[in-house]
Amino acid sequence: MNSTDRRNFLRNLGVSAASIPFVAGLPSLGHAQTKGPRKRLVVMFSPNGTIPKNFWPDQTGNDFSFKEILKPLQPWKEQTLLLKGVHNMVGGDGDRHMRGMSCLLTGIELFPGNIQGGSDTPAGWAKGISIDQEIKKHLQSHEATRTRFGSLEFGVGVSDRADPWTRMSYAGPNLPVAPTDDPYRMYRKLYGQLRGKQSVLGIIDQVKEDLKKVSQKVSPEDRQILDEHATLIREMEREFADGKGRSHTSTPALESGIANQNDNLPTLGRMQIELLVNSFVNDFARVATLQYTKSVGQARMNWLDIKEGHHGLSHEPNNNEDAVKKLTKINNWFAGELAHLVKRLSETPEPGGEGTLLDNTIVVWTNELGKGNNHTLNDIPFTLVGGGLNFKMGRSLNLNGVAHNRLHLALAHGFGHHLETFGNPKLSQGGPLDLS
Repeated sequence: MNSTDRRNFLRNLGVSAASIPFVAGLPSLGHAQTKGPRKRLVVMFSPNGTIPKNFWPDQTGNDFSFKEILKPLQPWKEQTLLLKGVHNMVGGDGDRHMRGMSCLLTGIELFPGNIQGGSDTPAGWAKGISIDQEIKKHLQSHEATRTRFGSLEFGVGVSDRADPWTRMSYAGPNLPVAPTDDPYRMYRKLYGQLRGKQSVLGIIDQVKEDLKKVSQKVSPEDRQILDEHATLIREMEREFADGKGRSHTSTPALESGIANQNDNLPTLGRMQIELLVNSFVNDFARVATLQYTKSVGQARMNWLDIKEGHHGLSHEPNNNEDAVKKLTKINNWFAGELAHLVKRLSETPEPGGEGTLLDNTIVVWTNELGKGNNHTLNDIPFTLVGGGLNFKMGRSLNLNGVAHNRLHLALAHGFGHHLETFGNPKLSQGGPLDLS
């Protein structure tokens, strides 16, 4: 069934145009399937370094134990790959927070500029494309892997301020990609141009009825996919009914929204995760980023009973046991959000294929620093979870000081994109890391 016949079939069922994005990709409606598994990438970011002694396992190989920060990943230990000894060796202009953030996925220096950070030389944007956008470009260049959006950039508590501390994705030199940190705006982007609370609620009601109609005409496997869509719809409806259907983006014109932003981070993050997973089900994109706050992020984790700003805490000395305890708790919370994303991927069937979304998705959790109080760019905490790229998982490795450009090359090669270098060519020497 071609796309025109499929849409006519759905309209003959009385399905509205607003519902078509939710159902047009169902395998039993004849949606064209990619040969082989759909490989996907998610890069999740949290800021201000980690607490190494509570993060890195004492053991290497497959016989390792999670330390306190990573314990939420215990159910997925066999699908986790920890990479110690991966350094961001990019030098040049900008302070380490700036280079840690804007060179994290680009692996190349920042342009000279007038943005001053700390006592270092001022700098501008990165000089090259980021690995998520490079992989997107590769996938979009082939009809079999082309999707509606190519990539989606989700934010959680990222302010509208645009500078090298807030951007990790780059479409090219001097082309930062802004994450969308308002889930309602992301919802409109994915599922149609909706205007106003009553309009949104009306569309939601229509889509709910349409999903019921279609579920009677499709396979049991597709019904499970439709159930996933229905869950998202119910969640969005509940949020609007609770009076939360307003933008949460931190814009100067919405001062009340700014006041509420910080305490909404847990809810916003879970909403973004639902949208991310749902976008994969619909094959809207095969590359996504999920950015929690930003470099030098000062979120106050009131939901963890922590009142100090995250960045300020990260500067406390090693002998401040209270700060270490709180930073461990913060990073454990981020690991818990990663675990929730992994769980949602693991319980969502692969549309038209075998297994789950997680089986064909690699999630990379990372940070702009190895440790906050010394601003080191060594031992950047790279945690990989999932499948999809034929990496050998269930291991903790110490790579003893390799450039993170080589990890990016491994990711690209995993998608069949056989780059010889990425970012700064000198930092690509040795080629892609062998993670098989």
